Amino acid sequence: MTEPLALPEPTSQARSLIPILGAMELEVLEVTPHSATARIPAEPNVNHFGAMYAGCLFTVAEVLGGLMAGFMDVPGALPLVKRVEIDFIRPALTAVTARTTLSEEEFDRVQTEATANGKSNYELACEVTDEAGTVVARTRGYYQMRVMG
Repeated sequence: MTEPLALPEPTSQARSLIPILGAMELEVLEVTPHSATARIPAEPNVNHFGAMYAGCLFTVAEVLGGLMAGFMDVPGALPLVKRVEIDFIRPALTAVTARTTLSEEEFDRVQTEATANGKSNYELACEVTDEAGTVVARTRGYYQMRVMG
């Protein structure tokens, strides 16, 4: 399978803001206002029996909400994660890719509401797949765009 090319700038920005992402070798493959995709390799993210560590599966999915929020034009606002639910479907024995989307209408609603009220909640569903395309985990993230200070 051909390896996808990471986006250097979003990858380095994410690793700079959250240093553990560099140790995990996370790569941002796509990030737009309406979708995000990130990948982590199996090594160095395996656990004691050779499968992907659960915390790494969680992280590659959870970080997508913050990446997409970077496109929102809400002065002084930051994305916050409020809750994430994860279902581990199968052990991941290869690199994994996490993908999510946010509709244009929902993106616009969050920006408008956060600008008017100082905060806005949004949800993202994410699938994490292995190199064969098998779903290994699903998440539902609950985020908030909040004006700080």
